[in-house]
Amino acid sequence: MPAPDLAAIRSFENLEFLARQLVDGFITGLHQSPYHGFSVEFSEHRLYNPGESTRHIDWKVFARTDKLFVKRYEEETNLRAHLLIDVSPSMYYPAPDHAKLTFSVVAAAALATLLTRQRDAVGLVTFADRVELQTPVRSTTTHRHAVLLALQRLLERPAAPVGPPRGTDVAGVIHTIAQQIPKRSLVILFSDMLGRDAAGQAAALAALQHLRHQHHEVLLFHVLDRATEANFDFAERPYIFEDVETGQEIKLQPSQIRAQYQAAMATFEQDLALRCGQLKIDFVPVDVREPFEKVLYAYLVKRGKGR
Repeated sequence: MPAPDLAAIRSFENLEFLARQLVDGFITGLHQSPYHGFSVEFSEHRLYNPGESTRHIDWKVFARTDKLFVKRYEEETNLRAHLLIDVSPSMYYPAPDHAKLTFSVVAAAALATLLTRQRDAVGLVTFADRVELQTPVRSTTTHRHAVLLALQRLLERPAAPVGPPRGTDVAGVIHTIAQQIPKRSLVILFSDMLGRDAAGQAAALAALQHLRHQHHEVLLFHVLDRATEANFDFAERPYIFEDVETGQEIKLQPSQIRAQYQAAMATFEQDLALRCGQLKIDFVPVDVREPFEKVLYAYLVKRGKGR
């Protein structure tokens, strides 16, 4: 799949159809790629784990792929996945395409489609300074349709969220979700993880630790428009930069702060990745200008680890 045309995606009338196309293309690509066999009949098989019984190995699949797969039975498919999407003002950057939010919504729609194809249960949570929407966690086709309709509505939001400026409370929301999830689950979070201060970042990581303490698996997609947010790739002319969560503005030339900004962002990302590694959280940096395969493949790898 080529890099997404975010403007076209945001105006797409049927997100369910688009998600199905993305998943079908991804599965076809796996069959045609060096990873051929990783996802063969993935709703019916899983990778063999060394040391377990060989009685359920599918030798026909082994003959085709030279990889060991075990037949998976109905009771093994009861994965419960919670899709958490940060919808705070910073996720609407860059306008007018809402690139970070749009990317996250479409990726979540594809994951919801993939999950329900595998007969797994999925739920959706959207949040900024509080939980905005929280659906049940179910595996039915009707429920998937409801989740995708909710995601479609996110794509149709106006460029600027209505109401006073709001912050992001990743920590508070994750603590709330951690207390509500009754069974061991996979929590998939889409967020830029951009808080207002170091204390907010520390609190968010403590909340992720809460999830791990509850024995949940966590997959964090760190969503950025990498060209501008990591590399500060702006043309050399005066800009007025605005904090979308506070409204604070500053006027400057990019070259005045580019080096300091790049160093600060590199440190931020390194610290985030290091802490996630310590907590055994899968940290996946994603660029909104790249294709969606990275998200879907990271999910399959995470699922394979959890089996």
